[in-house]
Amino acid sequence: MSADRIKFGAFLSPMHPLGEDPTLQFQRDLEFAELLDRLGYDEFWIGEHHSMGWNTIGAPELLVAAAAERTRRITLATGVSTLPYHHPFMVASRAVHLDHLTRGRFVLGVGAGGIPTDARMLGLEMSELRGHFGEALEAVVELVNGSERITRKTPWFTLQDAKLQLAPVKPEGLEIVAASVASPNSMRLAGKFGISTVSFGAPRPGHPRVDMRTQWTYAEESAAEHGNTVDRANWRITLPVYVAETREEAFADVREGYDRWAYGYWNEIRGLDVSTPGVPRSQALEATVDLGGALVGTVDDVVAGIRKLYEETGGFGTLLVYAQDWASWEKTKRSYDLLARYVAPHFTGSTAKLHESVRWYQDNRDLFPQLIP
Repeated sequence: MSADRIKFGAFLSPMHPLGEDPTLQFQRDLEFAELLDRLGYDEFWIGEHHSMGWNTIGAPELLVAAAAERTRRITLATGVSTLPYHHPFMVASRAVHLDHLTRGRFVLGVGAGGIPTDARMLGLEMSELRGHFGEALEAVVELVNGSERITRKTPWFTLQDAKLQLAPVKPEGLEIVAASVASPNSMRLAGKFGISTVSFGAPRPGHPRVDMRTQWTYAEESAAEHGNTVDRANWRITLPVYVAETREEAFADVREGYDRWAYGYWNEIRGLDVSTPGVPRSQALEATVDLGGALVGTVDDVVAGIRKLYEETGGFGTLLVYAQDWASWEKTKRSYDLLARYVAPHFTGSTAKLHESVRWYQDNRDLFPQLIP
């Protein structure tokens, strides 16, 4: 793989601060999908959460269906459907329907869940989620892309001669992606079932990135053990990214929003330690950037940060911007515009021939008489 062939997208968890009318907020999320589609981003992911106030989307499939009607080319994904909260047959059925509604532009992202209050409302213990996830994932993979009827009974779901009526749109099937935060569980399951992965580069503020190079080895080792292969080109990494014309402007734009996210949500609501030893709260944003927990700065800063991330991980296929309301909506849109226009070409090759044309002329100017006005 090469760092000049990376795709770009956005991952909307969402993380919207309290105070905004949720009806209007959902409309803005759909406008966000339209913006990304217009700017040529490759993917847009929409998450599932049911509590904690900031996480307002509980039915990502509905947002995907709405976004599909507003967009033309961008791939849409659940980011992620929480498998322990749903019967696997219904997850698989909805996924294939979305595959048809989007004309093959859908990716099924799945995960185990991580918000304790979500699990509690459904009568689940956090310790149960990983086991349930593995059981459900196996069934979903077989239902979506398999051809045989399935009969299976677990302590929490039953399948009896189960088979979907609809097949995926594409002959190769529907892509399924397992989300990984810090544990090796999801990466090993991805290898076991030969599916794709998405890794969270910054699980929470104040902490360095997870060693994702090691995370990838878990997938490779598990794939080899089960006779499968995994491809780094299908590995997504999500990380907060913000681009502005100057570094000073970038940090000024997001400082207040970062503080609200780190200390208002993760610390005050979730009760987690987000501090960096020896770093005052006023410098927490800089510390997070230094730890690799976010990319904030100019076009050149972000290009360098992506190259560093690529080298540290050993290579990946898609960078998903972990969407945050750190800046105003207008400035946030400008950041995505700068990323698409000036950062992405360093990794997509879209301007390579233009640069080559200039270089060729410079190297061969002696072939052309210089006309003096």
